[in-house]
Amino acid sequence: MPFLLAILGVLGAAAFWWYRMKAMNDAAREVADVVGRVQGSIRRKKLRKQAALSPLTAIDDPVVAAATLITAIVSENGPVLPQREAVIRSVILEIADKKKTDEAVVYAKWAAAQIDDTTIVIDKLAPFLRERLDVAERNDLLQMVNRAAQGGEKSLEIADQRILRLRQKLGFEVN
Repeated sequence: MPFLLAILGVLGAAAFWWYRMKAMNDAAREVADVVGRVQGSIRRKKLRKQAALSPLTAIDDPVVAAATLITAIVSENGPVLPQREAVIRSVILEIADKKKTDEAVVYAKWAAAQIDDTTIVIDKLAPFLRERLDVAERNDLLQMVNRAAQGGEKSLEIADQRILRLRQKLGFEVN
């Protein structure tokens, strides 16, 4: 009888530890699943951010960059209507010929439509423009943004934080 009790005790202990190991294995598998989901989420967020920036990373011309920046800021309040597009064209025509202006405005409208956040456009294009423009040209760019916002059927109110951010990213001192 004591021998039978010892075997039942050993079997009971083995069953207990087998159950405990199975529970620990399940917990470890759950933790690994959560870690995998978090890593996947981080990768997807990074890919979404890169995809959002792709129209901007292709820009290598200051005229196209200026047109895209102006269009993104102006289109923040709504779609770019034909009258507003004409104003943007006239502003860009001051710094480029007609063919270059047409190409820049078409690309700018497309790129601005692809990117929802104007802050991303400012953060990406303003440093590019700061490197390629002198101080007078950067001042002209700020005036071009204001003229594009004031032109058209009604003048647009550009958010102060957008202008401040643009000024800061262009290398001007911001108070």
